[in-house]
Amino acid sequence: MPPPTTFSLRLNNDLTVGSAVALARAAEAAGFDQIWISNDLFLRSSPVLLSAMAGATSRIAIGSGILNPYTVHPAELAMLAATLDELSEGRFRLGLAAGAAEFLGWVGVEQRRPLQTVRETIVSVRALLRGERPPPGEVFSWSEEAFLRFPSRPLPIYLGASGPRMQELIGELADGALPLLFPPERYAEVRARVAVGEERRDPDLEPVDFAACFWVSVDADPERARAPLAEKVAYYGPAMGPHLLRHLGVEDAELDPIREALAAGEPLSEVGQRVDERMLRVGVAGSPDEVVERLRPIRDAGAEHLSFGPPLGPDPEVAVRLLGRDVLPALR
Repeated sequence: MPPPTTFSLRLNNDLTVGSAVALARAAEAAGFDQIWISNDLFLRSSPVLLSAMAGATSRIAIGSGILNPYTVHPAELAMLAATLDELSEGRFRLGLAAGAAEFLGWVGVEQRRPLQTVRETIVSVRALLRGERPPPGEVFSWSEEAFLRFPSRPLPIYLGASGPRMQELIGELADGALPLLFPPERYAEVRARVAVGEERRDPDLEPVDFAACFWVSVDADPERARAPLAEKVAYYGPAMGPHLLRHLGVEDAELDPIREALAAGEPLSEVGQRVDERMLRVGVAGSPDEVVERLRPIRDAGAEHLSFGPPLGPDPEVAVRLLGRDVLPALR
């Protein structure tokens, strides 16, 4: 099978502007092809962070990972995408998803008809970026005045998806895929769902850029690498679904001590010590050699785009340099 041709880095929007810029520069120097940043509610604004990152780099592609059409209307998504594309001189990638219903609930937004909403968003944003008026839809209404008033061009639209139907929509309509693979070994399973949608794909569209997205924590000291991932797993682990727990060989009841510790306000660094090696398999942690060993089977299975996401390591900038020096060349 062909080796990966694309490597990307994913960051959370809890970073300061200075930290985001420093990591973008480090990623570009390390040889990454793309860098993505999330837009989780009530953290820093990813469009602002992306603007700063674009100004501090010259080669690496930058992407929103992800924006949703419930809190940002497709008209504004098109405006934002076209402007960031202009600012970055053609390096912007628009990452979309339906968003998390729980987070949308924080601001009183109901996630209605997510599949149709995302479908119409992709179609509408594409039309607007081509200088056209969006077609009428079931979710969004458009008048004759709905068009961009400045020059723009088509750009890649990526879709984040966890459910089977949304993953099929990637294959049918999106330019790229941003699925979280928990654990990374789920690559073949998710890729197969995207392939179902590709059977309905317009032949004029380019092939899907499938970014195999996973959590990674790397450090020269394997034990130091495991701690940041353990804390992340401790925080999110109690919400893991039964299918994932079965894959990891973990019973839901085994997470009760973690739930109790979190409810009691125990520091996350201490809660993370309750995460065992089976639970850690949801992501990848260890030395550069261990990371390569874990990811090589995914590459051999056909993954052509590997996407490394936080926590990255006890020192993210050091982790990015290690990935660029020791991991990317071994998987290229």
